[in-house]
Amino acid sequence: MDIRYSCNQRDFKRYTTEETRNEFLIEELFKADEVISVYSHVDRMVTLGAMPVNEEVSIEKGMDVWHNFGTKYFLERREIGIFNVGTGSGKIKVDGTVYELGCKDCLYITKGAKEVIFSSEDATNPAKFYMVSAPAHTSYETKLIKIADAAKKPLGAMETSNKRVINQFIHPDVLKTCQLSMGMTVLEPGSVWNTMPAHTHERRMEVYFYFDIPKDNVVFHMMGEGNETRHIVMQNEQAVISPSWSIHSGAGTANYTFIWAMGGENQVFDDMDTIPTTELR
Repeated sequence: MDIRYSCNQRDFKRYTTEETRNEFLIEELFKADEVISVYSHVDRMVTLGAMPVNEEVSIEKGMDVWHNFGTKYFLERREIGIFNVGTGSGKIKVDGTVYELGCKDCLYITKGAKEVIFSSEDATNPAKFYMVSAPAHTSYETKLIKIADAAKKPLGAMETSNKRVINQFIHPDVLKTCQLSMGMTVLEPGSVWNTMPAHTHERRMEVYFYFDIPKDNVVFHMMGEGNETRHIVMQNEQAVISPSWSIHSGAGTANYTFIWAMGGENQVFDDMDTIPTTELR
């Protein structure tokens, strides 16, 4: 497990490009029949990727659960949201119950699930399971949310290059969770900007996962304090950790899709500190 420790905004101002990428960027999440996991000490969020090809894969493959979490099994005191971002369908078996996920479907697994097993329907077109886990203090209900059933919120306009649809999956309007919230934003062709005007939310951190980026294109992810911004150039199927003091916005060289995951003190989505675009530096 890759462990990332917390960086403060004062030290961040002196970071080189390489240091910024090493601290916040998750470059590779999918390897055949493996589980990739990155533990961030920012709100103790864990970002994972699993791509079962030739065999079923346990979520704990490659983990030392006791060493990393001090628990008997991974979700003993955690909840998790899982998206299938591959074009192929897959299955997730949770304590004997099987859930089928097509492309862009989501599964929320509540605290206390002991066994989580991933598999793909077709080894030549495997599922890709992208996941974010947060600490949890109680159990709710494990639930499958299909892309068609997500709460859809159209936003933006072509004139400002940010026409998009926010699909709310793990969200207070859809289901109860302890602190984890996740959703998927799809930008329309011709739109490249997400999350403008820029903002921070001091009470929550966020993880962004960018995918459906066309070949030979990239996304410039903006971060840092609003008065002294930096960027990370991101490629397809990469994630970035965004601490609470940092803005989190991006612009691509083509339209794309991203999954946002939040955890922290509250789940109030309008609890943010907006920064006027003209005041960004």
